[in-house]
Amino acid sequence: MTQPRPAGQHTVRRHNSALVLSTIADSPGISRAGVAARTGLTKATVSSLVDRAIAADLVVDGEPTRRDGPGRRGTALTLSPAGPHGLGVEIGVDYIATCLVDLTGRVGRQRIRPADNRAQPANRVLVKVGRAVRAAMAELPVRVGGVGVAVPGLVESATGFLRTAPNLGWRDVDVHAELRDRADLADIPILVGNEANFAALGELWGGGHEDLRDFVHVSGEIGIGAGIVMDRTLFEGVRGFGGEIGHLSVDAKGPQCSCGARGCLEVVAGQDTLLRQSGAPDVDTLVLRLRDNDRKAVTAVRGVARWLGTALSNVVNLLDVPTIVLGGTYAVLEPWLREVLQEELDLRVISADWSQVRILRSTLGTEAAVRGAASSAVRAIVADPDPFITASVPTT
Repeated sequence: MTQPRPAGQHTVRRHNSALVLSTIADSPGISRAGVAARTGLTKATVSSLVDRAIAADLVVDGEPTRRDGPGRRGTALTLSPAGPHGLGVEIGVDYIATCLVDLTGRVGRQRIRPADNRAQPANRVLVKVGRAVRAAMAELPVRVGGVGVAVPGLVESATGFLRTAPNLGWRDVDVHAELRDRADLADIPILVGNEANFAALGELWGGGHEDLRDFVHVSGEIGIGAGIVMDRTLFEGVRGFGGEIGHLSVDAKGPQCSCGARGCLEVVAGQDTLLRQSGAPDVDTLVLRLRDNDRKAVTAVRGVARWLGTALSNVVNLLDVPTIVLGGTYAVLEPWLREVLQEELDLRVISADWSQVRILRSTLGTEAAVRGAASSAVRAIVADPDPFITASVPTT
């Protein structure tokens, strides 16, 4: 058996740098003394690490903090908005989106480019994605410290490898390697993940729901995906393949799905089906018709709500989550989905008599996945800032 080796000086410093930066991220305005008290590190160590983080544009030293009693006042430490940014990319079925987020969580430039990606091979789409990434990086004079890529399919959490994306027709695509080459990303870290998972994280971190801890975020566009959050932590399953609610079979005699099965939620409650049944050419037109109480549009949305309620009831009965967050197109249609969806949940969830399932509307809507991807890249920077600190130290 190989004996564990003691941590070297660099390993300890790397750990402590992450500890200090995470503490500042969790408590903006904290002083050096406050960081030392929270982390258990000495004041001298904290001061040294903070000075290095300031030199690397990771931290800003602000106004003096309040102090009760005698002694020198400390200064307020916050993450630097001028530091490395996270770049979010979403490869949708009919669009490519990009978004920049700084270390404080502030959203910068955001772009959505319509694109019919269903009829295109992966390499051709990734050429367009590479162009979108390069354009996003050139638009603002900021440093990109990480890239998060949201894709509509099964992504292995251990490798970031896209195994299948049925609505794109992709199988076994190394998005990480392809994008690194096509976007000239050099050594910038890249995170690849399922779009529904990133959307759930986007809502958790930036949705403004302070009490949101345990929920299922379901977004319905061309496909339907669900991100599951338990105790403010994303649940992906053993390999990262969890949350594929769009491929729960709700109608055994229903139409065939792109995955090969019949009656999946995606084919009875997805955006394409909804628009076809309502007779509306797009979601904006559908909303206008719903506001006019158009019978065909109302009937179509109520039908989708019943199928959605059937699938989500199964999820709630299995996982015992108290809240459903409607995202994507479902967030737009929430006023017309809510009543029937709540009826189905009350009827089918076995614990509903004691604890009614709460329905929330996503505040981020269709932007949740790209925002979550960018924010995940930011959090990766905060969790391991040492490469940025080391790069800022002048060589002698």
